[in-house]
Amino acid sequence: MAVVRAPRISLAGTGALLLDGAQGPFDEAIQELVWAVAKAARSLEGVRETVPGMNNLLVLFDPLATDALSVGEQLKSLWTGTDAHTIDGTLHTISVSYGGSRGEDLACWAAHCGLSLEETVSRHAAATYTVAAIGAMPGFPYLSGLDPRLAWPRRRSPRLKVAEGAVIIGGAQAGIMPMTAPSGWHIIGHTDARLVDVQSQSPVLLRPGDRIRFEIAGIEK
Repeated sequence: MAVVRAPRISLAGTGALLLDGAQGPFDEAIQELVWAVAKAARSLEGVRETVPGMNNLLVLFDPLATDALSVGEQLKSLWTGTDAHTIDGTLHTISVSYGGSRGEDLACWAAHCGLSLEETVSRHAAATYTVAAIGAMPGFPYLSGLDPRLAWPRRRSPRLKVAEGAVIIGGAQAGIMPMTAPSGWHIIGHTDARLVDVQSQSPVLLRPGDRIRFEIAGIEK
């Protein structure tokens, strides 16, 4: 097992701790360790839930059954004593229509990257993305694996309404809107794939460890 630095653990209310594993740029190996520790921590006495984030982990516990000091010390032990491992997730192919009225930032994105529209889209679709975490809203996937050349800082002023199915870029991450909601990410295309279906037995399509390939349905300038 690779040597990793000690995590930073801080209080997140009276019944939760936040473990920050990387304290720097996103690291795929750290994320695999986050997944493993999240699974192991669910068996700790008093722990109610674990929620993996991007290189961090939120651990919710019952303050009547345990305390933050005890949970924190156990998390430190798990961090150094748990083997990181990949999750054998599902591979999803998601068709995307790039640009047009539902991908309004495509041209500006290409200009920011110094690439043609076609090259920008080709690079975006060439990668295999990993669902590092689900958060922000039900079913929202934080996707790692974006070509570094395509990174684009988030908007200074978030849009108040970004449509369900919007394919988006935020910093060094890619994402897909599971529902219509505010967002400061850039809109580069649209998919008809449904990420959340409340009528389904499994209402959320994507889970941490799943992989995504984007398929180009078309490019509209």
